[in-house]
Amino acid sequence: MNYNKKVTEYIDKATEEQIIILETLRKIVHETIDNVSEEIKWNMPVFNNGKDFAYLRFAKKHITLGFYKIDKLIDPENLLEGEGNTLKHLKIRSVDDIKPKIISEWLQQITG
Repeated sequence: MNYNKKVTEYIDKATEEQIIILETLRKIVHETIDNVSEEIKWNMPVFNNGKDFAYLRFAKKHITLGFYKIDKLIDPENLLEGEGNTLKHLKIRSVDDIKPKIISEWLQQITG
């Protein structure tokens, strides 16, 4: 996996539980999408494969996994939050909130 040192440094600033969540999400992105790269943009990790498609951010009480190109996302359970026309996000408060299958499907939808 092509991990960026600056993204690792960003993740290492989070709490211990948040680091586990961030690394789990990071791994899902890298395992789901071929030729993915990551970098720090807008002070947060952003994933791309020619175009930006997702980002991670941590706050005091949750991790945000955000998605670009939301017009391609199918979200029948209405798990995604956000009012905008270009971005939607998922708030993750614990490791148990991570839904790898759904996240992988969304990643494939927005990069496919």
